[in-house]
Amino acid sequence: MSGIYVHIPFCKSKCSYCDFASFPDKICYAESYMACVFREMAKRSQELKNMTFDTLYIGGGTPSVIDENYIAMLVAAAKKNFNLSSGAEITIEINPGTVSAGKISTYKKCGINRFSVGLQTAVDSQLEDIGRIHNLKDFFACARLLKSENFSVDVMIGLKGQTLSDIEKTISAAANSGASHISMYALTPEDGTPIYTDYLNGELPDGDEVAKMYEFGVQKLASIGFARYEVSNFCKKGKESRHNLNYWKRGEYIGFGVSASSCINNVRFTNTFDLDEYFKCILSDNFAVIDSEKIDKKGQKEEYIMLALRTTRGIDSAEYTALFGEDFEKEYAETLEKLASFFQKKNGFICIKPEHIYIQNSIIINFFS
Repeated sequence: MSGIYVHIPFCKSKCSYCDFASFPDKICYAESYMACVFREMAKRSQELKNMTFDTLYIGGGTPSVIDENYIAMLVAAAKKNFNLSSGAEITIEINPGTVSAGKISTYKKCGINRFSVGLQTAVDSQLEDIGRIHNLKDFFACARLLKSENFSVDVMIGLKGQTLSDIEKTISAAANSGASHISMYALTPEDGTPIYTDYLNGELPDGDEVAKMYEFGVQKLASIGFARYEVSNFCKKGKESRHNLNYWKRGEYIGFGVSASSCINNVRFTNTFDLDEYFKCILSDNFAVIDSEKIDKKGQKEEYIMLALRTTRGIDSAEYTALFGEDFEKEYAETLEKLASFFQKKNGFICIKPEHIYIQNSIIINFFS
């Protein structure tokens, strides 16, 4: 299983928590940027000609802020340059404040079959506080445009002033909109973002409060038929994100655009985060890679463990042996014994018990030297 990711770094305004490469003041460069992305795709096509890709994910930024015809051209370029499987999952991230019936129609016509909608919270004052350009009414208008389409909704916990009642309202809004997938992320205040000031001032919920919010959200989601399959991801039966599953299974992926990351043949590489530098590299017929690393066997094992233990599926012992030629339980017998109370074993899979999955980082780190 392999995936393609394309980063669209434009948005109407930058949210206070956003640490991604996004430029609200440079949408005027969208046409030039997309031309460079198409050029980058064509330049990579020959080296990837023997690969088949199962997913295409268009993220950002806010992909839906640019002209929908650029998105249609992007999907066409992906199909032209790469072997996209006939049933490929093609996803686009959209902001409720930047879509229209015409845009949705164009997206569907060009082959997009999955949508990821950024709600974040159903409380308008909280949306305003974090710098979102939409309100709850806009979200439901967007959901009506999607109707019976396959779509996911992003929600956040750990916002300033957020209560359990707010979380319940948000999850209910997401579920009632017709979404078959909900991603529930805990706010992570990054140094350099505006919301980091709120964190330093003690205005955000602390770790224990966020953990309670998460557990409340998990129970609410379960009660309405959304099963957790990864620490932050929940869905109706059969509606997992295939693109994200590929990441968690250490599948290969190629990224295009500013800041996009790739991992092919155990080589991980990342494009520049600087828009001008990206233009300069691509227009000079060079790649825009700023960092490249060959992952050795030890690193591959650690990645496999870290990613697999984020999921409810956990580590497949047989798969681990097939990949690395070693027995996972024997190799990590000491660590597994020390952490026995956090794990369960089922049908050849070793996973973190449901009640401990939120603290998976503190558990996983024990497997690394």
